[in-house]
Amino acid sequence: MEGKGRVYLIAARGELSDEDACAFEGMRVETQDGMTILAGEIVDQPQLFGILQRINGLGLELLRVEVLSEDAYPSSQRYAER
Repeated sequence: MEGKGRVYLIAARGELSDEDACAFEGMRVETQDGMTILAGEIVDQPQLFGILQRINGLGLELLRVEVLSEDAYPSSQRYAER
């Protein structure tokens, strides 16, 4: 990671198809048990809002938006344990 932005974890209820996951280029996308987890660096608020709008447009229910440490790339298992 280049350190230009912050690393975010975004969780939503609903699973993305592989085709829909392509809309989140540059983000790590995991789908499991009816949930989608996105993780990656977001450089500014407009980029964050764009991602949130895509989630909404795909009909997913936003559950969580969290800023993580720069070296963190959580798995859906880590999120599920919270």
